[in-house]
Amino acid sequence: MKSNEIFNNFRSPAAEQQSAENGLNIITFETHEAIFVRIPITDEKWLTQLRIYHTANQLIVEHIPNKEDKQTILLPAMVKKKGASAKCKDGILEVKLLKSLDMQYSQIDVTELM
Repeated sequence: MKSNEIFNNFRSPAAEQQSAENGLNIITFETHEAIFVRIPITDEKWLTQLRIYHTANQLIVEHIPNKEDKQTILLPAMVKKKGASAKCKDGILEVKLLKSLDMQYSQIDVTELM
């Protein structure tokens, strides 16, 4: 058994999500510190027309495959506002978003109405 096969056997199904939005085979997975979204780029002109945005829990990709298209990818964890990056190599656009480890909790007091 190859090392890749061993690694794949230990990955949790929740660690990787795939969606086929508008014919795109988008793969989302997370590590301890980041979330990665991989989008196959079948036409180089997409790189000049696409726009990428993100919120705390979504990645928005506009203008691919067609100019009027918009994909919204739900992220598996909250991410930071800053520190995101994107690169394209071998026909795959990889977006890296840093996880937000600072979960802000607020306590809610319960009042008794009896």
